[in-house]
Amino acid sequence: MTETEPTLLLTKRRIWIIFSALIAGMLLASLDQTIVSTAMPTIVGDLGGVAHQAWITTAYLLATTIVMPIYGKFGDVLGRRKLFLIAIALFTLASVGCAVAGDFWTFVIFRAAQGLGGGGLMILSQAIIADIVPASERGKYLGPLGGIFGLAAVGGPLLGGFFVDHLSWHWAFYINIPIGIAAFAITYFALTLPSKKATKPLDIPGVVLLALATTSLIFFTDFGGDSAHGWSAPETWLWAAGLVIAAALFVLVESRASDPVIPLSLFRNPIFVNATSIGLVLGLGMFAALGFLPTFLQMSTGTSAAVSGMAMLPMMAGLMLTSITSGAMITKTGRYKVFPILGTLITAGGMLAMTTLSADTPVWLLCVFLFVFGAGLGLIMQVVVLVVQNSVDPALLGTATSTNNYFREVGGALGVAVFGTIFSTRLAENLTEIFAGAGASAQQAEQSAVSLSPNMLQQLPEPVRDAIVAAYADALAPVFWYLVPFMAIAFLLSLLLKQIPLSEVAGLVARGEAIGGEEAEALEAQQRATTKTH
Repeated sequence: MTETEPTLLLTKRRIWIIFSALIAGMLLASLDQTIVSTAMPTIVGDLGGVAHQAWITTAYLLATTIVMPIYGKFGDVLGRRKLFLIAIALFTLASVGCAVAGDFWTFVIFRAAQGLGGGGLMILSQAIIADIVPASERGKYLGPLGGIFGLAAVGGPLLGGFFVDHLSWHWAFYINIPIGIAAFAITYFALTLPSKKATKPLDIPGVVLLALATTSLIFFTDFGGDSAHGWSAPETWLWAAGLVIAAALFVLVESRASDPVIPLSLFRNPIFVNATSIGLVLGLGMFAALGFLPTFLQMSTGTSAAVSGMAMLPMMAGLMLTSITSGAMITKTGRYKVFPILGTLITAGGMLAMTTLSADTPVWLLCVFLFVFGAGLGLIMQVVVLVVQNSVDPALLGTATSTNNYFREVGGALGVAVFGTIFSTRLAENLTEIFAGAGASAQQAEQSAVSLSPNMLQQLPEPVRDAIVAAYADALAPVFWYLVPFMAIAFLLSLLLKQIPLSEVAGLVARGEAIGGEEAEALEAQQRATTKTH
């Protein structure tokens, strides 16, 4: 805190003004994800990248995962306001690049640039909430954030579908420009936070090694899950070797750095390790399940991408309901341990229900399964972040938040790759068998299996169509059996989670960078009275 800077008064009014800026930033990132996923098949078709579609997701995921710990650490050291503005600007400018991209690989590069901004929006907003709201009251603020994700889950597929059907896919990115400008303006004027200067050298070697380790991990999972390479290919294991070397060097560098990007002391904190392990295991199961359900919905119901996106609504409804309820109850009782325990049990129940999926499963029943699955996730996701933030020194709020998110994303990358391979290998075998049975040659059958789309499916004879839907169900249902043990591990970890009192002091107040509570309200009233008399 510089001497010339006035002390920040964290009044209730100031907190809600800052919170409005965070909501604007979160809306920008979450709406983009759901709009783009709907428009994706059209985008890759138009830019001639159907064979390389996975790169769009990989580019965004890789960029987001790499920058998460960087935003977390640099926010702790330099202050979060400027970084939040940079993240919004980067995301918005990259959206313009995506909209005007003339070829597939240019689009992929701009999508990665969007990820560099998106990672910051996610991490910084979580850390800023911890800065301005004590852990004991934070639960009730998580509700509106859940509402933003719900709005994005409903609005995104609808908007994406509307743009593709009535305008063009470019509007999936043009829409970010007014939202981005509004978010930037609100943040610029409303997000009043102290800025700081680094007192120790920034850990650049740690940042570089972490980026190398993350890149190696993502490419290891990508190559392993890709039929062109596979888990037995030497190049896949070269990435694995790169991961091991970079991770080992990272640990060595962090143990010697004066201000490490991820302090190793965090891993000596049992509550942090426990909550982050729950996040990692949850990432493995959650992202894998979410990755394949929309495709199954499109194929089994013959609906459009927009409608299949809407079919995920019950999951979002369940997630929002339990997220808001658990947040309010934590604020009221000060106890959090019961929620991850219940959440892992309910999520496992949802996964077990999904092992029964077949071509005959009615859509309403699948919606019930999804609601249960979402309700379980809502009891875990936000609570785990709150537990992590509450268990560390206020000076490490951003670092701990980003490290927790980082490991959840790592779990997600591994889950999607490993279980994606199980699903796609089984599916390819099933489909090839069906097309060969329908009279196609071995080569034609293989080609048809690779290039099958929901539109093509509708044009096939009914017996073949029914067989294909059954093949999808047959390939997907067993994947959930593989995911259930991970939920069992998350349940055991939740049982071991230690209950400690929730902090009554916001991060900024604990660090001496702001005054909060009744004292702040009294000082502001005093300032107003002084202003009136003058």
